[in-house]
Amino acid sequence: MNSLVVYDSQYGNTKKVAEKIREILDGAGKALVLHVSDVQTEDLLGLNMLIVGSPTQQLSATTAIKGWLDSLPDGSLQGVRAAAFDTRFTQEKIDQILILSFFVSIFGYGAKPIARRLVKKGASLALDPEGFYVGDTEGPLLDQELVRASEWAERLISG
Repeated sequence: MNSLVVYDSQYGNTKKVAEKIREILDGAGKALVLHVSDVQTEDLLGLNMLIVGSPTQQLSATTAIKGWLDSLPDGSLQGVRAAAFDTRFTQEKIDQILILSFFVSIFGYGAKPIARRLVKKGASLALDPEGFYVGDTEGPLLDQELVRASEWAERLISG
């Protein structure tokens, strides 16, 4: 299985999750992890699995991730299994900020807009979008989040 994990990361947390996912996928074939700014057209050739991750910013994925996905030609991910993830605050932290809780209930997090764009480009979703938790804006990842990322990646392989 040829897999590519594409990510954007502001403080390194999303990068850590992406690298952990790549590590697990590498056990099932060739897997590569790239920052969104480093992805070349040829990196998408012969892919079986594409995983895209972003920190949640302004209740969505980063502009770089959304722009990259939007730039892909329609149908270019036909036959590719795909998955989306984000890094985000816990619901408990969000509930502490009333206005944030309100907006999150309406707009959500970064992974869903990524998943919608992947499907729009022809991919089939292998799993529902997933969120991995950070303690604050700059992190760190909460305990056990890299374990959860490993388990999520294992489900990608077995699904």
